[in-house]
Amino acid sequence: MPQPETPSDGAVRRQGGGRLKMLAVLLVCAAPVVASYFTFYVVRPEGRQNFGELISPQRAVPDIKGVDLNGTGVSLQALKGQWLLVSVAGAGCDEACVEHLYLQRQMRESLGREKDRLDWVWLISDDATVAEPLRVALKGATALRVPAPEIAAWLAPGSGQVLADHLYLVDPMGNWMLRFPAKLDKVTAAKAKRDIERLLRAANSWDKPGREPIN
Repeated sequence: MPQPETPSDGAVRRQGGGRLKMLAVLLVCAAPVVASYFTFYVVRPEGRQNFGELISPQRAVPDIKGVDLNGTGVSLQALKGQWLLVSVAGAGCDEACVEHLYLQRQMRESLGREKDRLDWVWLISDDATVAEPLRVALKGATALRVPAPEIAAWLAPGSGQVLADHLYLVDPMGNWMLRFPAKLDKVTAAKAKRDIERLLRAANSWDKPGREPIN
């Protein structure tokens, strides 16, 4: 006779079967995501290499809070659910920063019907004042103050560069997965946009427009 505290063979089989079913469900749910990334990383359907540098392993968005331009605390994890095109700079926003913000906006707008799947994000790495004309120009963007060390614990520049030199792409699951070359201009931004378009196409089966921009 089995002891009361010892599961019967039937119970063990049922438990094992339940775990297998749960695993199968998880695999089915994950399959479109895995397939889309396989298409971009491995198949590369258009016969050309990506312009941006793929990040491996990808880095998940940290569980930290930023502060928007109205002084409201916002969790970085609240940004999940959309593709994110991210720039980093101090609030003084020099010429290179302004150029990045302009390119972010233009790259998003040029996606046409797909633009609602991408947010443009400015991570402000200090506590300086953002000039009023720039605040007006940021309509439609997500601008968050995040301490520089916390940004640097998530994103990283290329060799010999600094964080502010690049634009960074984050997927809807919150993973930083692509870094564009330093100091983009209008010509090279078109190449970056093609990477984004390819990713959006590859992810079309599972990624749809989600949350609204935070501000």
